[in-house]
Amino acid sequence: MDTVQIYTDGACSGNPGPGGWGCVLQYGPHRREMSGAEASTTNNRMELTAVIEALSALNRPCRVTLTTDSRYVCDSVTKGWLYGWVKKDFVRQGKPVPNTDLWKKLLPLLQTHDVTFVWVRGHAGHPENERCDALAVKAREEIVKAK
Repeated sequence: MDTVQIYTDGACSGNPGPGGWGCVLQYGPHRREMSGAEASTTNNRMELTAVIEALSALNRPCRVTLTTDSRYVCDSVTKGWLYGWVKKDFVRQGKPVPNTDLWKKLLPLLQTHDVTFVWVRGHAGHPENERCDALAVKAREEIVKAK
């Protein structure tokens, strides 16, 4: 199984507001950067979208180390909250779990790939996290300019 390093980040101006996501995929000497934006979204949606887009870009099942500064994404998977939500049909305390549509897109990707999540502090100088942030911010700014 191929081993891939993935780095992700999301950015939002206002919550909700215009947002962007960015990711970097590294496989051996190969590197791919991706980004995108939405006119009205939340930071958590952009963090999740970055992870989904990065994992979706893989052509075959891979062993992935996915580095993110999102506690929301990282803890939801590593602490098992996501799987608890699945068992309860994405209802928590009588209310729908936020971003259910994105969690449902992420689930099959987590079943396809062997993903290990690593959390890093955001804006603390981690080179790839900083790069992903720059990609996300640039994508967000471009969608704001397009309005």
